Amino acid sequence: MNKKRLIIFGIGLATAFALVSYFRSDAPRLIHITGQTMGTIVYNVKFVGQEIEGLDKEISDNLVAFNQSLSTYIPSSEISTLNRTGSFKFQSDFFLPVLEKSREIYKNTNGTFDPSIGPLVQAWGFGPNKSLPEVDSSMVDSLMSIVGFDKVQFDNEIVSMPPNFQIDFSAIAKGYAVDVVSEVLESRGIANYLVEIGGEVRCRGVNNEDKAWSLGIEDPTVSQGERALMAIVRLKDRSLATSGNYRNYYEKDGKLFAHIIDPRTGYTAKHNLLSASVFASDCMTADAYATAFMVIGFEYSMELIFAFDLDAILIYQSEDGEIESFVTAGIRPFLEMNNAGGN
Repeated sequence: MNKKRLIIFGIGLATAFALVSYFRSDAPRLIHITGQTMGTIVYNVKFVGQEIEGLDKEISDNLVAFNQSLSTYIPSSEISTLNRTGSFKFQSDFFLPVLEKSREIYKNTNGTFDPSIGPLVQAWGFGPNKSLPEVDSSMVDSLMSIVGFDKVQFDNEIVSMPPNFQIDFSAIAKGYAVDVVSEVLESRGIANYLVEIGGEVRCRGVNNEDKAWSLGIEDPTVSQGERALMAIVRLKDRSLATSGNYRNYYEKDGKLFAHIIDPRTGYTAKHNLLSASVFASDCMTADAYATAFMVIGFEYSMELIFAFDLDAILIYQSEDGEIESFVTAGIRPFLEMNNAGGN
């Protein structure tokens, strides 16, 4: 056999070996599991490895249990029971962690992240009751007397609240659910994965091409019925949550009402910040800070970013009407902006 034939034969063996490896049932590949949770919210789970029997059901069962604990839309849930009775002994493992994280972010943001704004959320028409509100200053003043997460008391077994208090974890629930699903994957020994629920994401390791996971950040300047990407970020071992006032709002009497409620005033937040994307190790933390940023606006968000060494992308409207962006140094090397100027 001459040298040329030997090379061709070697290439043939290598190709055959690669094909056999590709079609082997135990060869690592990208597995995709999808479904719905929290009503109609779609979840996507991607991981590198082999299919695992029963994993899709385990994920689904955990999300069902999660909703049964924390959904205000389920009358028999733990949180609905607490809101009716004012005191509750934990029945699941989901309730205490979200209380602890909420208290942490509540303190760090001086009360701008506040899950006790449930009565205000309901009054403004963003809760389970979707009727449009008839809100006036006297109603807001009255509701403000039953708002303040510092009044919620809890230990490792029980939580209690003052009379007429209501709590709502919708501003942190999707991020928390992402973490719950991620923990299911890690308990199965999966090291390379991406979990996405309603736009909130947590990724670990690399994708099936041995590269960081690519995540899209939506452009907040397009109309409500449109979708476009403002940036692509490539992350490894990070979580991402984005909050904005450009999707969830309604119009009444010619006025727009955003879904972000300011616990300090009782009214919807009004400022020049269009969207906040926050990066953290866990998605629950990222989700909570992203919500807080949309309450307090651009300038105070910047103060929190530097105070707590957070990574974030803030999209805002400048005084002259231009769309601008601020990107922290920790994210810049992994970011490709499609639009808006970066600072």
